[in-house]
Amino acid sequence: MAEAKKKRRVVKKSETVRDRAAKAQVQAPKKRRIHRKAANAASKPVRAAGRGIGKVAKPFSFLLWPFKTRPARSVGRVLASVLLFRYFRESWKELRKVTWPTRRETYKLTLAVFVFAVSFGLLIAVVDYGLDKVFKQLLT
Repeated sequence: MAEAKKKRRVVKKSETVRDRAAKAQVQAPKKRRIHRKAANAASKPVRAAGRGIGKVAKPFSFLLWPFKTRPARSVGRVLASVLLFRYFRESWKELRKVTWPTRRETYKLTLAVFVFAVSFGLLIAVVDYGLDKVFKQLLT
C-alpha cells in the first residue's frame, strides 16, 4: 500500500528575469512625484482660460456638426496624424511619469558635473602645455 501511494515529484518552475523584475517593481516604494498642490496651482490659469473659451464658443457649437460625419472624422484622423497630436499627447503622458530628483540630489549632481568639468579641463590644459613644450623642443 505504501508503494501505491508514492508521491509524485513536483518540479518548481524557475523564476525568469522578467518575473523578478515585475516582482521588484511591485515591491519597490513609489517614487516621489510633483506635489499635487503645486501642479494644481500652476494649472489654474490654464483651466480658467479654457473655461472662458468654452463659454464664448458654446453658442457656435452648431458649426461643428459637419465634422461629426464619417468622412470628416476620417479626414480629421489623417489631419491629426499629420499634425502629430498623438505624439504630443504621449509625450505629455511620459513627462507626467518622470520622477524628478529632490533638491539635495540636484545639488549633488550639479556639484559632480562642475567637479568633473574642472578636473577634465585641467587635464586637457596640462596635456596641451606638455605637448606644446615637446613640439617646440623638436621643431627648434
